[in-house]
Amino acid sequence: MATVIRLSRGGRKKRPFYSVVVMDGRKRRDGAFIEKLGYFDPCKDPEVIQLDLERVKAWTDQGAQVSDRVASLIAKASA
Repeated sequence: MATVIRLSRGGRKKRPFYSVVVMDGRKRRDGAFIEKLGYFDPCKDPEVIQLDLERVKAWTDQGAQVSDRVASLIAKASA
């Protein structure tokens, strides 16, 4: 199974809220996920990023791919 760490969209119209999740790469964007690793809220004035960096590292060590947007969020969260 090709696992991917990516964003899953929530919230309402024009007010997005994203969960950072681990899921099978063949599933839909908002489909069933394996584990939730954090969240990202771009609508707050300073963007809110909350990630469990230890779990992200554990999943990447197991071979999970990281999407481009999540990679940038990881860089911001670890800084």
